[in-house]
Amino acid sequence: ALPIVAEDLGLITPDVDALRHAAGFPGMSVLQFAFGSGADNLYLPHNLPRDTVVYSGTHDNDTTIGWYLTADERARDHVRRYLGVSGDEIAWDLIRAAWRSVAETAIVPLQDVLSLGSEARMNVPGRAEGNWGWQMAPDALDPDLAVQLRNLTVLYGRQGTWEDA
Repeated sequence: ALPIVAEDLGLITPDVDALRHAAGFPGMSVLQFAFGSGADNLYLPHNLPRDTVVYSGTHDNDTTIGWYLTADERARDHVRRYLGVSGDEIAWDLIRAAWRSVAETAIVPLQDVLSLGSEARMNVPGRAEGNWGWQMAPDALDPDLAVQLRNLTVLYGRQGTWEDA
């Protein structure tokens, strides 16, 4: 089977949701959309269904650091309290939240793994120029980042075992 993910962000009608479920396609849950409202926000990790793909952000969002720095204080306070963090490593805090969620699949942009800010944003929807130009520096992925990502992946049972690590 093809690994198809239905982009079910924005205004989704009950018919569209029923079609997604009938086809067996997982939906999308973006953690940047989770914070600033109440505990019933569908994007909060404790509300995620198993049949979703959780993202810290997507190519159409700012990086997690860029999002956090421009979010209103209510959202910043909510994310810090919800995750029990200071916000000093917010990109990795959201990566950890995605990995430990019940979502079947977790995906994070490389810009978040690298803890980059808005300068590394990939796309601004509706803007005709200046998109899709970001490129990772050749030496950006160092062994310590790989170990950090592997350890989270094993810790939350997403792949491998400690014996493999």
